[in-house]
Amino acid sequence: MAWLPFASFHLWSSFDPPIGQEKLHCDMKRGFSKARSKEPEVAALVNQNNQYQQIGHLAQRGVYEFHQNNLILNRENGLQKVAEALQLSQETEEIQQRIIEVLKRYQEFPILLDKEILLLIRGDEGFPEPILIKNGDYWFNLYAAIDCIFREPDGTLHILDFKTGKSDFDLRQGYVYLLAANYLYPNQPAVASFYNLENGKRSKEITATSPQLKAIQIEFVQIAQKHQESLRNYRKNPELFAQIFPPNPGYACRNCSFNSICKHSTVEVSV
Repeated sequence: MAWLPFASFHLWSSFDPPIGQEKLHCDMKRGFSKARSKEPEVAALVNQNNQYQQIGHLAQRGVYEFHQNNLILNRENGLQKVAEALQLSQETEEIQQRIIEVLKRYQEFPILLDKEILLLIRGDEGFPEPILIKNGDYWFNLYAAIDCIFREPDGTLHILDFKTGKSDFDLRQGYVYLLAANYLYPNQPAVASFYNLENGKRSKEITATSPQLKAIQIEFVQIAQKHQESLRNYRKNPELFAQIFPPNPGYACRNCSFNSICKHSTVEVSV
């Protein structure tokens, strides 16, 4: 199959951060993860889960394990069984504590119980299958990693995305899921929402009209084109890395995966 440009919510957010989080945005992160990801030093960091990612993956896996056998939800040792399946004893104390709280909360409020679940991922499957999209004469692959889909009583598909941590929900991600659903399940009504497994916070249901989905698709075409242009420029002029992918040193460096190798990082990394 011929190579095609791609787009995803992650790529979109690497261009345009959520409103109010501009100080956390650094285009050089996109440069490291997309343009230099095959360099051994960079690849090691790209493939390494940080604490936040690990908590998200384990929380998702916990929900998955609970629903492999719904009876576990009502067992006194159900939480222990899931914790063993997750091999929590191998994690740091903080991760163990936070995941145990997630499991306790979910066992008490199992929001997927009695739902007609169409899709529920473990969280460690890797990249989803791309969705081939044609916009005019432009073809690209859309990647949308959907956590869960269940069917409402009225037949509406409900796309549910699980969150952890304190980050606000980004509605753009919901629109991406609805665009994906429009291709994966054509002519079926769909809504999207977010649920934080740590604090129990839920978003309102997100819906989109056909014109809105078309606008999102056009936005993705522009993002895919801009991204490919920056990759081409870097391949031709690797010495201009910092100009093609401008850094934003300062607050953004604190939780950046690449602060140990970035020349512009303001964070001192102990060796």
